[in-house]
Amino acid sequence: DVQLVESGGASVEAGGSLTLSCAASGSTFDTHCMAWFRQVPGKEREGVAAIYTGGGMTAYADSVKGRFTISQDNAKNTLYLQMNSLKPEDTAMYYCAAKGGPCRETWSVSTAYVYWGQGTQVTVS
Repeated sequence: DVQLVESGGASVEAGGSLTLSCAASGSTFDTHCMAWFRQVPGKEREGVAAIYTGGGMTAYADSVKGRFTISQDNAKNTLYLQMNSLKPEDTAMYYCAAKGGPCRETWSVSTAYVYWGQGTQVTVS
C-alpha cells in the first residue's frame, strides 16, 4: 500500500521558518506529481506547492511564492517544503499528496490526487 507520512509541523513565531517532510513508501515516486496542500477548519483545502518528481516543474500558490520552496529527494522517497518568513495566515494543517504523471495546470485541484498523508499542523503566531 502507498503511504505518505508528513512530519515537521510545529508552533512558530511570525517570521520564523519550518521544513515539512513527507516520507513516501509503497511505490516508486519518480514520475509523480507530488504536492503540499493546507487546510483550515471551515475552508477548502488549498494547493500550496507542487513538484513533478520526473524533473523540470515546480508550481506555487501566489500566497507563498518567494517564501516557500518545494523539493524532493528521490533516493529517500521524501518530499520537502521549506517555509520561510512565516505569517499567521500560514497557520493550517498541511497535507502531502501524490498522483501519477505530470502536474499540469490543475496541480492545485485536490480531487486530482490519489494519495494523501494524515497531515501535520503548522501554527504561526
